[in-house]
Amino acid sequence: MPEIEEIGPRRVERVGAHSHVKGLGLDENMKALPVGDGLVGQLRAREAAGLVVQMAKEGKLSGKAVLLAGPPGTGKTAIALGIARELGEDVPFIQMSGSEIYSAERKKTEVLMEAMRKAIGVRLKDVRRVYEGEVTSLDIKTGSSPFNPFVKVPQSAVISLKTDEEEKTLKVGPNVAQQLVEMGVEEGDVIMIDAESGRVSKIGRAEGRGGYDVDAVRTVSRPTGPVLKEKEFVYTMTLDDLDRLMARRRGGGSIFSLLFGAAEEKEIDPEVRAAVDQQVMDWVNEGRGEIVPGVLFIDDAHLMDIEALSFLSRAMEGELVPIIVMATNRGVTKIRGTDLTAPFGMPLDLLDRLVVITTSKYSPEEIEEILRIRAREEKVKVEDGALKLLRELGAEKSLRYAVQILSIAGVRARSLGRESVTEEDVREVSQRFSDLREAVEHLKKYEKEMLE
Repeated sequence: MPEIEEIGPRRVERVGAHSHVKGLGLDENMKALPVGDGLVGQLRAREAAGLVVQMAKEGKLSGKAVLLAGPPGTGKTAIALGIARELGEDVPFIQMSGSEIYSAERKKTEVLMEAMRKAIGVRLKDVRRVYEGEVTSLDIKTGSSPFNPFVKVPQSAVISLKTDEEEKTLKVGPNVAQQLVEMGVEEGDVIMIDAESGRVSKIGRAEGRGGYDVDAVRTVSRPTGPVLKEKEFVYTMTLDDLDRLMARRRGGGSIFSLLFGAAEEKEIDPEVRAAVDQQVMDWVNEGRGEIVPGVLFIDDAHLMDIEALSFLSRAMEGELVPIIVMATNRGVTKIRGTDLTAPFGMPLDLLDRLVVITTSKYSPEEIEEILRIRAREEKVKVEDGALKLLRELGAEKSLRYAVQILSIAGVRARSLGRESVTEEDVREVSQRFSDLREAVEHLKKYEKEMLE
């Protein structure tokens, strides 16, 4: 077979700051490994987070929240993400900053409520009657449009579907015929038609039906069993998704029917959310649904004011509440919106409800290991001398600064045609980019020349 040339735009990979985090890195005895699941050090904090995960799984975190407190760059966000990863792959993880609640168009409590409901997943199970099979013949009848007699539109279709056991010919109406045309369904495609709603899904191309050497359509096996069958579908949604679906509903019908199209309303009021909560509870009691509590991570929680903090304190007592994890790098400071000072800038009655986990600065050895992990994640080779210098920068200035210099030094090395980052790369880059302390000193030096 001739060599196939790559076609289309090149895919650009983005590496997030915490894309390497896979969990909390605990052993079977709930002890933190020095290096595990992408996390390094912070053994005490990670073990405490592991206990929080166990409490959540046992349903004993109700009415509580978690506060991660420590200096900047000590892994608070990574630990919060590790908690979500330990709870399961499909567990929602919603991250926001305390400053995001301030908007000229929306109330602070509304922003927080929406974020909380985005962090709660719901697995919905539904059994539906569907026609499924490989298309063996397709005849679409067209006619004049009722709005324009000179335009031909699908009026009906006769389609034959085949499985390994039987073949059935169906006559379908204009709605299904239109979908068949829009999806480009042809002989050899494997499709599924919902018997109740008429919704068409194109699954793929049947194996052995030919095709192109390069094609975006995936190849699938011909379905087994009868053409008309009952299939169980699992929809994983969030409470916020269900809120929006419920808000679009006009008149009667179930949430499942909304998955197949409905009108839209612009606002979501408390009555809609209450109705969704009741519907979810009914599904859970009937065995048709399962609640998947996720993690709402609020970074810079000290930026929230007394109104927002009071709302969170009350919301924690609700029945449908995610695991709320907050983070702060402040000490004793003012509670925003008041003249009172308190630890972490939070009222004492809220602090009484929080499980506080503290983080501390990394040791030079831990900084070096974190830099190794980041280098692997960003696919950057680093020579020993460069790694030693980065470690010194991390200990002297900050871990975040060292990670930034690592990324920029990688860009410099590639621009010079080298595969590995050298000590020279790190030194040159660090001389051109200032850390926070150097930036403040520069500001003071030229303070008179700068605009106020």
